Amino acid sequence: MKTKRIKKEKFNRLLIITIIAVYLLILAGGIVRSTGSGMGCPDWPKCFGNWVPPTSETQLPVNYQETFAQVRVVKNFRLAGYLDFFGFTGLAEELRSESIAVPEASFNLGKTWTEYVNRLLGVAVGILISIMAVASVAFRKIQPAIFYGSIAAFLLVVFQGWTGSIVVSTNLLPGMITFHMLLAALLICLLIYLFHRGTVDKFQGKSKTSIRPIRIVLMFSLILLLIQIIIGTQVREAIDIVALQLGQIGRDQWIENSGTIFYLHRSFSLVILLVSGYLYVLLKRTGVPALQILSNILLAFIITEVLLGIFMAYFGIPAWIQPLHLLSALLILGLQYWLLLKTNNLQRT
Repeated sequence: MKTKRIKKEKFNRLLIITIIAVYLLILAGGIVRSTGSGMGCPDWPKCFGNWVPPTSETQLPVNYQETFAQVRVVKNFRLAGYLDFFGFTGLAEELRSESIAVPEASFNLGKTWTEYVNRLLGVAVGILISIMAVASVAFRKIQPAIFYGSIAAFLLVVFQGWTGSIVVSTNLLPGMITFHMLLAALLICLLIYLFHRGTVDKFQGKSKTSIRPIRIVLMFSLILLLIQIIIGTQVREAIDIVALQLGQIGRDQWIENSGTIFYLHRSFSLVILLVSGYLYVLLKRTGVPALQILSNILLAFIITEVLLGIFMAYFGIPAWIQPLHLLSALLILGLQYWLLLKTNNLQRT
């Protein structure tokens, strides 16, 4: 029994490290997006054909842009064939035309190494989850949910890596970025669920109020947040298009030219703020110390997220705020999901 407990404690520590690593990867991905470094490496999983990218354009062949452009076109035409097969004919044609029309980006040292560090973090996450999947074999009979959940996390990371290669190959194709982000959110929730299953601690004390309304509001809040994250990703895609047209000099005009999607995103944040305020009141009324502390942390994250959004809207979308805005949203998602899991067995006095 003692040996099993030690194994579980080690597994939980590995889970904590993995969750932190995933959040760091999300932050790095946000930095890649905000600095426009997504195409810093034109190929995947290598970077300019090497495992360690060059430090100067002189290290590359003279015709490197044409070479990597051709590789990208072949890969995208293959993907377009799959899209045709599944009935996405319009998207397939758009991908084919853009693959030919969009020129290959020239070498940029800062962008290349920003993207490369992001990929190194991705490899670190992959290694951690691979170790976790192997370690979970010890729980296959005593806690099968941990074993199967760990295998699912491993498969999800492999699939996420593949979609990352598609994002690079398609030159940040709209829609793929949103899908890539949703997979990251799913991975976070899966890892938090595994940590929940691996811990036996419950919130101390009993609630003074009914738990059912809290769980309903939590689930509703999670759904709203996921919708908001999707809308926010689409705002970012719209701004990418505007940024290409106006350039960095017109940064202060990006928002007003991004279309109605931004105003939907802004209005939706008010709904989330109201629901979160109501959730805060419900959690405070329980009288459970752990829930009250977590409600304070959650509200602080949400207010921070709204303030970051306001700052972005009125100060020309500073590049350093974008990754923080994204990270904050997914931290809120993870905390809300953790609360949902932990209130499942909480009883009323």
